[in-house]
Amino acid sequence: IDELNLQRKRADAANQAKADFLAHMSHEIRTPINAILGMDEIILRESTDTEITNYASEIQTAGTSLLAIINDILDFSKIESGKTEIIPVEYDTASLFHDLITLTKLRAEKKHLDFQIKISPNIPSRLLGDEIRIKQVITNFLSNGVKYTHEGTVTMTADVETGPNNSVSLIVKVNDTGIGIRKEDIPKLFSSFERLETNQAIKPPTTSGAFKYIGINIP
Repeated sequence: IDELNLQRKRADAANQAKADFLAHMSHEIRTPINAILGMDEIILRESTDTEITNYASEIQTAGTSLLAIINDILDFSKIESGKTEIIPVEYDTASLFHDLITLTKLRAEKKHLDFQIKISPNIPSRLLGDEIRIKQVITNFLSNGVKYTHEGTVTMTADVETGPNNSVSLIVKVNDTGIGIRKEDIPKLFSSFERLETNQAIKPPTTSGAFKYIGINIP
């Protein structure tokens, strides 16, 4: 029993050290990124050159997404300690999709892929939900779609289903003409640090991700 207690204390100490390290590093990384975003905000506010402001807008989107990734690192520690929370906020759906499209479009263009967007006009302009988690999930689907598609198309489809009490289900699907997943590899999807085979042949469009989130419609 004493040996088990000693091992538990060592494991707790190691986990605490990891959490402290992640918290410290994320803080150190945030500082220069916030400085960049601050200077970029000045460019957006004072520049009258359309091309420059477009570039600055893309920098702002990428920088904001980078900050979100840093927050994701901290989330791992929160998940392990059982402290992860869903935080509902009122968010603009057009802004959400703009950020997702801007980042994915740049990645797709570098690989000469056709990035198609099909967003239903029925989606409310404002919803109440955890915007950060929603963006994390959809970004992951889109990133994987572009990463594992060597030629062809990546398509994002978004729609809603009306629910009770003014709620709606936001449904987002990502299809691509990438390598796909072999049937025997499907169980690996939920295994940590497992890498799937990446040298399979191009196949017809497949769904690389599907996401459904219930939110509240803001009139």
